[in-house]
Amino acid sequence: MAKVTLIPGDGIGPEVAEATRRAVDAVDAGIEWDVHEAGAPAIESYGTPLPDHVLESIKTNKVALKGPVTTPVGTGFRSINVALRQELDLYASVRPCRLYAGVPSRFEALDIVVVRENTEDLYEGIEFERGSKELAKLRGYLNYVHGFPIAKDAGVSVKPISITATRDIVCFAFDYAKEHRRRKVTLGHKANIMRFSDGLWLETAEKLAEDYRDVGFEAIQVDELAMWLAWHPQELDVIVLSNLYGDIISDLCAGLVGGLGVAPGMNLGHEYAVFEPTHGSAPDIAGQQMANPIAMILSAVLMLRHLGQPADADRLERAVAGVLAEGKHRTADLRPAGPPAKTDEVTDAIVAQLDAG
Repeated sequence: MAKVTLIPGDGIGPEVAEATRRAVDAVDAGIEWDVHEAGAPAIESYGTPLPDHVLESIKTNKVALKGPVTTPVGTGFRSINVALRQELDLYASVRPCRLYAGVPSRFEALDIVVVRENTEDLYEGIEFERGSKELAKLRGYLNYVHGFPIAKDAGVSVKPISITATRDIVCFAFDYAKEHRRRKVTLGHKANIMRFSDGLWLETAEKLAEDYRDVGFEAIQVDELAMWLAWHPQELDVIVLSNLYGDIISDLCAGLVGGLGVAPGMNLGHEYAVFEPTHGSAPDIAGQQMANPIAMILSAVLMLRHLGQPADADRLERAVAGVLAEGKHRTADLRPAGPPAKTDEVTDAIVAQLDAG
């Protein structure tokens, strides 16, 4: 039996988390749930969206399944997702984007995996507020020493890219491609403009590619990559990107295979793993049974594989695929022909597939 930290989250999080719990329990995978609050409920109870006991639980159990959480705007709380990644050194975000039969799409078959560096880049949170004393000092230094003027009414974010983090994520992408018998790795960058951040990213990756000659490799500017994804996405396989680009491009890829409602995700480090859907908390539809639970259920499929339970993972994925292929139970985001199904109805259909199989 494996003990897993379960963080329901807020907004639609509790609904899709409960649906996922039901589906995993129906597989009889022997999961013991260690439930902890984060996000809005935790602020009310503990005065912080990410209490210490949540991190302690993940560090003890090594594995967590997390629903979406909201970071309140203008309150001073940093993103819970970013905090988890940094505190647990979850340096690799993996977002598989696979097109299942029955899901509306412009394409017939797609299977792309986006590997995103999770700890650096503009998401590291090194920022200077407009009009602050700290920014005034930075403006003065940059103008005096380097001749770089920054407008007085600007805010500033810093984009650090290190050789160490780049090596980690690029090696992870190549190793993932080898393990899963993928044909090539595509690296996205903007080194032609950001020579010393993206330039370092590109240079480091090209050197590492020499050690993985059994896996195809190409480097492409991220704007051109976006064009290829809209035009001929079948040409892409494993895509490795820095933090901000990875966030954007993974959502683009999700849109190619039916949207965020069917897009799972996992965040991996050397010690810990957190599995979560790629969609947000959607507080505007919370409690209305409108949320699609499939992205979080597919995240649980990834979790079961990580836990060394491939047979259970395959059973659960087949059940999800069966419900999608039938097309009788679709939430509104999957453009059903008739009235949209409710969250619980989709979950019931998946559980029924498991019981029948």
